[in-house]
Amino acid sequence: MAPHSGQLKPATKAVHVESLVRRFATKTILDGVDLDIERGEFVALLGKSGSGKSTFLRALAGLDHEVEGTGTLDVPENLSVVFQDARLLPWRSVVQNVTLGLPGTSGQEAGRKALAEVGLQGRENAWPNQLSGGEQQRVALARSLVRDPALLLADEPFGALDALTRLKMHDLLRELCARHRPAVLLVTHDVDEAISLADRILVLDEGRFIEDLRIDLPTPRDHGDPRFAQIRSHLLSRLGVDVSGRKAA
Repeated sequence: MAPHSGQLKPATKAVHVESLVRRFATKTILDGVDLDIERGEFVALLGKSGSGKSTFLRALAGLDHEVEGTGTLDVPENLSVVFQDARLLPWRSVVQNVTLGLPGTSGQEAGRKALAEVGLQGRENAWPNQLSGGEQQRVALARSLVRDPALLLADEPFGALDALTRLKMHDLLRELCARHRPAVLLVTHDVDEAISLADRILVLDEGRFIEDLRIDLPTPRDHGDPRFAQIRSHLLSRLGVDVSGRKAA
């Protein structure tokens, strides 16, 4: 299923989705979804397991050729995807992974600069198996941003990391996005992660968005701020969980 509908989105939009439907056999996963994402906007997508979050991201990425679907879907040609698994090629060095497909000397220079941005200057010639999980995800981020994408799609990129490394990666992603200004769609199960990073949070349930919440908090965001706690409680309730963490009836 091609990512482009052939229709032009408004000039201020990075993503324009209208009446998007995706089905696997007789099961409808996305049921008439509409969404616009502005240039430079950071959007987080929450939802229960099986709600269609990854299906939606794969549709935007043009990676859902095996499914049936209809609707308008218009995204930039210049987009990058970061997955939970860094997906580095073990037989290539770190800088070779970052610059895969980029031409010549200019590509190598861009790759070294991107690695410096993610704190891996001096590790260009290391092999992926010499890196920690957090370092591998830094390489994945560098690989995604070296092409200066207009849209960055991230599918639970920090889900496999320990809590401390995850917090460090949040700071890094926030800094990189402020510098490069791509539109971002982050799929996550972590409500605090969504609130910490996003300008706007969507909740997907049974194939439709049931929440579209603008996050008007200063950055970096203080988890102890009462407004942070109020937003968390509201989103948990929309996900079917009460404030004490018990599943809502």
